[in-house]
Parts: sequence; structure tokens; C-alpha cells
Amino acid sequence: MPLIDTSAWIEFFLKTEKGAKVKQNLETQSCYTSIISIAEISNWASRQKLDGRVLVRYAVELTQLVNINLKIAFLAGELNFQRKRTEKDWGMIDSIILATAQIYSLEILTKDHHFEDLSNAEIL
Repeated sequence: MPLIDTSAWIEFFLKTEKGAKVKQNLETQSCYTSIISIAEISNWASRQKLDGRVLVRYAVELTQLVNINLKIAFLAGELNFQRKRTEKDWGMIDSIILATAQIYSLEILTKDHHFEDLSNAEIL
């Protein structure tokens, strides 16, 4: 079951070939979205002069939202420290996504190449 990363959602919204893979996942299995991706989708929509409420509604209606909790936050801090040693531009949001996937045993569906070396990530 995939955790759909913000970059994958953007491909879905843009209706690209990679977005078609996201759509296929949404249609064939239970999918999840981190609440942190909602903030990123809203930010991206604002920059694109799009209605973020409409886009966020897709994530809310088509997936199960996963909130950040104490376990995710703590693990994200540890992962962030570790990953910054090997990934130059690794960020805390990446760590939150990774921690969420690890805690809930989810695969990460993403376009973000920061996740390339991870066995639980599918790069679009």
C-alpha cells in the first residue's frame, strides 16, 4: 500500500504519464497521504495560482490521511540526522514521509530522487 508523496500528487494533478501511474494506484488499492503533504500541496497550488482546496479534496477523498504523531516525529528526527550524512538536500519533510512509511509499513510513491536508495520507495 503506497504513501503518496507530494511530488506524486503533483504529477497526478498535472495529468502526466507519471501521474497516470498514481491514478492507477489510487484506483486499485488503498493509498495513504501524510498530513504534511496537504501543506505542500496547498503551497504548490498557491504558487501555481490554483485553488488548493480543490486539489486537497482529491487527497482527502481518495486516500486515508495519516497524521503526524509522537512516534513519527521522533523517528523523523533520527532519520533526518542519519540521511543528511548521505543525501545533500535531504529535508525534515522527507524524514517525516520516510518515518510515516516505516511506522505504517507503507511503500513511498514519489518522484523525489532523494528516496532512490530506499527499498520501500517506488520512483515515478
